[in-house]
Amino acid sequence: MFWRKPLLPAVPLNKEIPLNTHFSNLTFTVFDTETTGFAVGASDRIIEIGAVQVKDRMVLDKTFQSYVNPEREIPPNITALTGITTKTVEQAPPFIEVIKDFFQYVKEGEANIWVGHYASFDLLALKKEIARNQYRVDFPICLDTLDMIGYLSPAKHMLDLEIYASQFGSRIYERHQALGDALTTAHLFCELLFHLEDRGKNTLGDLIEISNITKRNT
Repeated sequence: MFWRKPLLPAVPLNKEIPLNTHFSNLTFTVFDTETTGFAVGASDRIIEIGAVQVKDRMVLDKTFQSYVNPEREIPPNITALTGITTKTVEQAPPFIEVIKDFFQYVKEGEANIWVGHYASFDLLALKKEIARNQYRVDFPICLDTLDMIGYLSPAKHMLDLEIYASQFGSRIYERHQALGDALTTAHLFCELLFHLEDRGKNTLGDLIEISNITKRNT
């Protein structure tokens, strides 16, 4: 008989949210991960998850942050980049405990949509870790600030979060730490929403369409 991986405790999905819902009526979870390296589709592991929530273009006070024990050494180049050492995470909980706490944070905040900067990297890291732990998850819609920037400023092709935050005049927090980058992304996201509304884009459907247009053109 075919064995199907068990489903992790559900995170709030958005399948029933009308596409014409104004984004001021949505709550977004803006998240980021730090990892042991950049091959998250293969052997690299998550070492930190950070998140903050946004509603009505305001960054809310309640945040989420946890180190993750990757059960392996953290390379010196990653320690130099993030400040996270093997000792930092050796007493941290394993991934499966952290992701359950993270999903609970999302659920308690009634955060309908996820947001990341270069979100495909972080989503891949999460999906690989979940699969490694022999679970599966139905993920909600996840928006990428890079797609919004690509729509507003098509000539921009960089990935650097700090550069974009500076260019759009939003706050910059401690870099290459999951919560710091999540906060920076959240403030950038709020600024991008103001720019999008100036162009008449103000609904969930608009945000999804912008994401799809950007992906079709890359």
